[in-house]
Amino acid sequence: MFNIFRKIPSISTKTLESIVGEIQLIDVRTANEYKNGHILGAKNVPLHTIDKFESNQKVYVICQSGMRSKRAAKHLISKDLDVVNVKGGMNAWTGKTVTGKR
Repeated sequence: MFNIFRKIPSISTKTLESIVGEIQLIDVRTANEYKNGHILGAKNVPLHTIDKFESNQKVYVICQSGMRSKRAAKHLISKDLDVVNVKGGMNAWTGKTVTGKR
């Protein structure tokens, strides 16, 4: 009930770069944004489909700027998932990206 006031755990893209490949990372951008460049291993779960997402492990959420991922994180936390938002999103990401479909 009071999850709206709960602080959302977050990490920087620099920290993300050191753990990518070892975590579950979802990218909540649109399919086209994802295809144009995403982090290797990230699963595309567009924000409009986030309600269907389920996981039994910690989930890291990224988008373009950090706003959609924050919304997604709030929603997933309300479903009792363990979630971490990536601050700054892909705009702040300086690591390697790949293109193509999920």
